[in-house]
Amino acid sequence: MLTSRQLLILHAIVDDYVRSAEPVGSRSISKREDISFSSATIRNDMADLEELGFLEKPHSSAGRIPSQLGYRYYVDHLLMPQNLTIKEKATIRSLFTERVQEMEDVIQLSARILSNMTSYISIVLGPEVFDSKLKNIQIIPLSDVSAILILVTDTGHVENQTIAIPSNMVGEDIQIIVNILNERLVGVPLYQLAKKIKTEVSEVMNHHLRNSNQVLSVISRTLELEKQDKVFYSGKMNLLNQPEFRDLDKVRVILDILEQDHIMNQVVRGKENGLQIKIGHENKHEAFDNCSMITASYTVAGKHMGTIGIIGPTRMEYRRVIGVVDTISENLTYFLNKLY
Repeated sequence: MLTSRQLLILHAIVDDYVRSAEPVGSRSISKREDISFSSATIRNDMADLEELGFLEKPHSSAGRIPSQLGYRYYVDHLLMPQNLTIKEKATIRSLFTERVQEMEDVIQLSARILSNMTSYISIVLGPEVFDSKLKNIQIIPLSDVSAILILVTDTGHVENQTIAIPSNMVGEDIQIIVNILNERLVGVPLYQLAKKIKTEVSEVMNHHLRNSNQVLSVISRTLELEKQDKVFYSGKMNLLNQPEFRDLDKVRVILDILEQDHIMNQVVRGKENGLQIKIGHENKHEAFDNCSMITASYTVAGKHMGTIGIIGPTRMEYRRVIGVVDTISENLTYFLNKLY
């Protein structure tokens, strides 16, 4: 358990190091208006914080820098997110309002705003299901109680699943279902199919068939396809402006990973909604051991649809970045729900 003085000193060291990118010494801390302790007292507490793993002492320096454990404690217990100004929030809203046309426009705009406002790399995972629409559905009986459902999208993707059908359903019934599905669903975005079946198609189907609910329920569940996320970036070269990445080999490793969408999907995608902060080794790839990622989810019709976030050094301006990511994810959610 850290003492109140140690907490204050840790907070001061993180703040100063984030601002200056230089190791922080006891003398500079003692000059802060919010610190009333002597340099000797501060040095003793800094030594204790280092022993506890919250600080590190770089070679050939009398000062200390936060460790990854120190950043984690700071984020979890000491940080107060910085709210954006009214002007900044209004600017973000106006950019979305003026330029939003299609889903991909929203995603790319979000990435640009995020990187411009933070000077880090922004990343947005956007579901491909937004870009794919149904072209055709077929149901081919395999036996008296099973059939294969074939779904073809306008992008040429073919999905097939074996589904159960009621034993009292004949071939003519199945053809009626196929005809109604194609009549009502062709041209509909994939992510809307299940909802449209429930709200519109089932009512029409009930006028033609008595036993259609069971098979429609199966079809609806089958259409809950696993999303494949596109990856959008902005500000990749911002890494070069960070003192931590003066080593071009280190930058090259990160840029190489950023080109591999399947890896970045695994690294960035979160299982939980809301804001997530991963520091250093908490990230899922060694290329990002010296990076932090702050991500937030965005939703459409209450359903998780993707992730938006920032990649930067562990010496990140967490207070500012959290506020920006949170605000832009809220705007992204709002305008996507207006579009779709």
